[in-house]
Amino acid sequence: MLSAEEQLSELKRGATEILLESELLTKLKRGKPLRIKAGFDPTAPDLHLGHTVLINKMRRFQDFGHQVIFLIGDFTGLIGDPSGRNATRPPLTPDDVQANAKTYQDQIFKILDPAKTTVDFNSRWMSQLGSAGMIQLAAKSTVARMLERDDFSKRYKGGQPIAIHEFLYPLVQGYDSVALKADVELGGTDQKFNLLMGRQLQEAFGQEPQIVLTMPLLEGLDGVNKMSKSLGNYIGVNEDPDSMFGKLMSISDELMWRYFDLLSFRPNADLATLRQQLADGRNPMEIKFELAVELTTRFGGAAAAEQARQNFSSRSQRREVPENIETKIIAIDGANIGVAAAIKQAGLAESTSAANRLIQQGAVRIDGERVEDIKRALEPGPARLFQVGKRGFAYIEVVKSSS
Repeated sequence: MLSAEEQLSELKRGATEILLESELLTKLKRGKPLRIKAGFDPTAPDLHLGHTVLINKMRRFQDFGHQVIFLIGDFTGLIGDPSGRNATRPPLTPDDVQANAKTYQDQIFKILDPAKTTVDFNSRWMSQLGSAGMIQLAAKSTVARMLERDDFSKRYKGGQPIAIHEFLYPLVQGYDSVALKADVELGGTDQKFNLLMGRQLQEAFGQEPQIVLTMPLLEGLDGVNKMSKSLGNYIGVNEDPDSMFGKLMSISDELMWRYFDLLSFRPNADLATLRQQLADGRNPMEIKFELAVELTTRFGGAAAAEQARQNFSSRSQRREVPENIETKIIAIDGANIGVAAAIKQAGLAESTSAANRLIQQGAVRIDGERVEDIKRALEPGPARLFQVGKRGFAYIEVVKSSS
């Protein structure tokens, strides 16, 4: 068991802010398991590594003996989180909420320890609060306080509508902390206002205020923009191990350390050793291998990660695959898309007919296997590595069009 100071040092890694750090140290020194809360609106059923930054921090708390509450905001999901929005967000339907919540639960236990995790739904207490209780809750804050929030303030000054129900979102999220008696709440930097509302409401209800720990947004494969499926710079939690391994190996040496800080479970001392090894002349690709193996093992299993490592090494030794490969997202309306059409849309061939000729010449490979049938089609699924000729490479992911 680590000391309170040692726990704090590990928990601070990668965090943007801890409010208040001294209060967290005091709570840790009590030697009792803390109640760690993080809320997730079930709006996107497929997680990528950017989504796991918070979940990874939850796992670190678990490693130190604390109890994690993975709160699914099925009630707040019906309101629609206004954070970072310049317009009112359409609420989810109850069916959407339940379907997405089930998918979340299927994925989070690739990271969290089920024995130390409570999965809860905020409809459990919010549905019982009633209209009178909601009015009493609304009386705990003011319109002026709400307009201190950056996105509300910008919309108000810009003449953009703000629906009354959107003011309820931070109040409900804050009340969740009261209902759960949370000691610590985790959230992204864009959630700071809502997290602080939890402290305010806990004090109003006579509770010791929670600690607020915010985590940054993870940059995607390009190292610039936040990881996003729409930008095609993401790594999916359920991605094929070969694809995941290859994408991780494609990140820059500088971005590698950011991923170590936010995604790796290796202790600070290990990372300090790796940095020193790099300074002493160790090949950065060898260090990146360690990151790729750790994360691919977490989500795909040890055997699959080892096979992915061998496959990547084999391709690299033959100089078949460059280090930095773009990911292309292709949205389709139908059930599938022809390989030739996908190659053309990904910019690996000037036209579909040119792509067909390349297939006939044996110059097209998918995940290392030569494509021989010009009629072969792709269905929506994880990104796959395409090689066209000797120098044309891209990860291509086919998705269903949202329109």
